Amino acid sequence: MEKAILGKKIGMTQIFLADGRLVPVTVVEAGPCPVTQVKTVKSDGYEAVQVGFGELAEQRAKKLKNKPELGHFAKAGVKPVRHLRELRLADITPYKVGDEIKCDVFKEGDKVDVTGTSKGHGYTGVIQRW
Repeated sequence: MEKAILGKKIGMTQIFLADGRLVPVTVVEAGPCPVTQVKTVKSDGYEAVQVGFGELAEQRAKKLKNKPELGHFAKAGVKPVRHLRELRLADITPYKVGDEIKCDVFKEGDKVDVTGTSKGHGYTGVIQRW
């Protein structure tokens, strides 16, 4: 993987292309994603960058995160975040702990692969599920 960022789906809308066609688009809130840890072959056995997304207020962080997680954020020097993910990128050398990955890593026209998690509704009835 060359570039990556975390985001959250906000909703759907539509845009008009230059030739007049109407295209449905998904609106995604992406980044900023602070780098909380850089994993190397020497220390961890593989190369990856751990990033976070979804900044939390201080009081909310105390309620949602445990002490080891809060210590991890404090050691990295970043504010607590809701989600942590590891990204195995092709080259991790430009990333340092505390840096922020923003949307400017992508250019217009870049192809993007998206992975999402849907809400599960289990064995609910038809009315509640839809």
